[in-house]
Amino acid sequence: MEDVLTEIPPPSRFYQDELNNFAPPSPPIPSPFLLFSNPNPNRPLRPSLLIIALSNPSLYIFHNLSSKKLIGTLILPETHFSGNSIEPSLRDKSCNIYSLNGDDDNSVIVVSVQCPVSAERSHVAAKLLIGGDIIPQRVVVFDSVQSRNFRGKLSPDETLGFKLETSSERKGVGGGLKGLEYFPSGSVVDGLGAALLGRCQMKNIKGSLCVTWPEFGVDVVSLVKSLLVGNLLPGLDLSIGGCDGGDEFLGSGQIKDHFYDSELYT
Repeated sequence: MEDVLTEIPPPSRFYQDELNNFAPPSPPIPSPFLLFSNPNPNRPLRPSLLIIALSNPSLYIFHNLSSKKLIGTLILPETHFSGNSIEPSLRDKSCNIYSLNGDDDNSVIVVSVQCPVSAERSHVAAKLLIGGDIIPQRVVVFDSVQSRNFRGKLSPDETLGFKLETSSERKGVGGGLKGLEYFPSGSVVDGLGAALLGRCQMKNIKGSLCVTWPEFGVDVVSLVKSLLVGNLLPGLDLSIGGCDGGDEFLGSGQIKDHFYDSELYT
């Protein structure tokens, strides 16, 4: 007589994937969208320069820039805004759009991406920020080098910066990121930064992607500041005082950067 407790059960008539056919599908996530402060702006905005801050040093610098004015935000419905402060904070999960030239002059626009953007959302976010309601003449993206994607050894005590450029940026005269070497062959950039640069290439927009290492520290903040003053915003006061969250952005670099982990490779 068979032991019903120890006998191996017969194989299921269904594969594991087929069992999901009996469960109701998950509701689709609403598409991201741009929300502007002015309900009737002259769109599309056509800035001469669009700066997109993804790296912690660049977010730190633009967070402390007093001359910026909030003009809009990128809404990602999957991002929960509970816990965000009333006043802008580096700890907020947000993606705010700022003008650096006053109320009616949007010639320089900065986007501070302080919320995680998944691999699946990177391309749709890039389309919203470049080529839709915002059509820039030049785009500069600040991102961080991910050690898992770098071909070679990265020392936490060494400050590095590299660049990638679109074809039109390489052929252009002036306006690029001078003083930076090109990203080494065999290394990879992924996530939203790669999607943004790919969007610039597809739309034939002059675009540069600056990646820096390490992700935290005073030295890398100074490097980003020197690139901004020397190449992009020579007349802008980038002096930095104290701010909330400064210890995380200027610390030893032992904090894991969870903002930009992604499995999207471009």
